[in-house]
Amino acid sequence: MASSFREVLKSGKFVITSEIGPPKGTNIEKMLHHIDLLKDKVDALNVTDHQSSIMRFPSIGGCLTIKEQGGEPILQMTCRDRNRLALQAELLFAYTRGIRNVLCLTGDAVLVGDNKAAKGVFDLDSTQLLKTIRQMESGKDSGGNDLDGTVEFCAGAIVTPEAKPIEPQLIKFEKKVEAGAEFFQTQAIYDLDNFGKFTEYARQFPVKILAGIILLVSARMAKYMNENVPGILVPQNLIDELASAPKGEALNRGIEIAGRMIATLEKESICHGVHVMAIGREEMVPDILKAAGLAT
Repeated sequence: MASSFREVLKSGKFVITSEIGPPKGTNIEKMLHHIDLLKDKVDALNVTDHQSSIMRFPSIGGCLTIKEQGGEPILQMTCRDRNRLALQAELLFAYTRGIRNVLCLTGDAVLVGDNKAAKGVFDLDSTQLLKTIRQMESGKDSGGNDLDGTVEFCAGAIVTPEAKPIEPQLIKFEKKVEAGAEFFQTQAIYDLDNFGKFTEYARQFPVKILAGIILLVSARMAKYMNENVPGILVPQNLIDELASAPKGEALNRGIEIAGRMIATLEKESICHGVHVMAIGREEMVPDILKAAGLAT
């Protein structure tokens, strides 16, 4: 990738990001394979940070590996697991190692994860972390103390366009923009008409919106997400489409659906790009991009 992620965002092209799920352990062979597979097919790669409060290989480690492999990483930072000292220290370390992109997250509750005795920190939330990054860029830490060498990050956040009610999300969105967010990767969206209403609202702000696309691998998965994941609503027509797939073809149908949605988002200029999440099936991302007519 010749251009930085910030340059890509400013270029006006349809931006494509995806993400890598790091391993629960030291065997990084699969992660290396996914990085090698995707680094030249997308504009940047997130590395998840103890997603769903499940302890895994750290985002910073995955981002350094992406850099080593010639890709453009986006460091995910959840406030759940670190206080402001640790968050700022990690930002300093990341910057000295050439990482220039950060996605700021508050983080899922500890109780949804696999180490339920852990204590959530939440010293800052994602909006406060964005403010901290911008303060560090001015040469001061969060306590107002001088830094010997500053940082500069393309910083982003998340938004949930399908939340009901939507008003609290819009308030959070505006606060994150005010705090310095340059881009937003959304929670998964499936209702493009509803998403279009959100992006019409968002266009008044100087930020880039990347629509979250989660690969649906079965009707059962879609129903599970509807019942258990706040802010995600898979319409019944898509569930029916997945259910009608011939035996063994549900995954391919899911790839078709994801590709079709991405193609519509690009053709109708509904948003600035997409964030493709295959969740454990990263090897399917090239097929999704091919189905969308965006394969490189």
